[in-house]
Order: sequence, then structure tokens, then C-alpha cells
Amino acid sequence: MNNGVNTIIYPVKDLDAAKAVYGALVGVEPYADEVYYVGYKLGAQDIGLDPNGHKKGMTGPIAYHDVDDIAGTVKTLVDAGAQTIDEPRDVGGGKLIATLKDADGNVIGLAQNPA
Repeated sequence: MNNGVNTIIYPVKDLDAAKAVYGALVGVEPYADEVYYVGYKLGAQDIGLDPNGHKKGMTGPIAYHDVDDIAGTVKTLVDAGAQTIDEPRDVGGGKLIATLKDADGNVIGLAQNPA
């Protein structure tokens, strides 16, 4: 089941500059503030800053759809014609993410929260 987009990750080159801008935008302190990721929570919405995103090939923000079964959703999307970019992987605390692209090259992010 797709529970909607609850996470958006932005690739950034200057983490301090990005923190200033996004901190001003969202008006809250980050819940995660590490050299490899800064995350803000706004209710159920997660806004993330990835200083390594460009190196990983991110060309813009990626919206992550929260799903109940990430492996099953990847298979369903691949069967429908999507191509896998990154297989599901644990990014900490049991949260799994994966990325795929559609026929036009648009990136689709998937996220599965721990049970």
C-alpha cells in the first residue's frame, strides 16, 4: 500500500548554507544534524538535506513514497516498466529506501518504515 509522499530529500553542495535556508523555511530545528544528513520534521513530513546527493547522481529533489512492502512495490514497478536505480537498503533504524526511474527518467523514491 502506498501511504503518500512523506519524505523529500534535496541534494546540497553547501550543507551550512542549505541548513540556513531550509531552517528558515520550515521554522524548526533539525531532528538529525550530521555531516552526512540533516533532517527536519513537520508533522508527518520529513525534509532532508543530503550533502552527498550530487555525488550519488541526484540532479534534484527526490520524493519518497511511504510503502508497506518495499520489495513488493519495487517488483510491481519494475514489472510495469520502471528501472531500478538503487535496490532497497537500510538507512538506519530499520528504515528502508529504494529508488527507481520511470520511462522518462523521472526518479521515484520508496521508503518503508520499520514495523
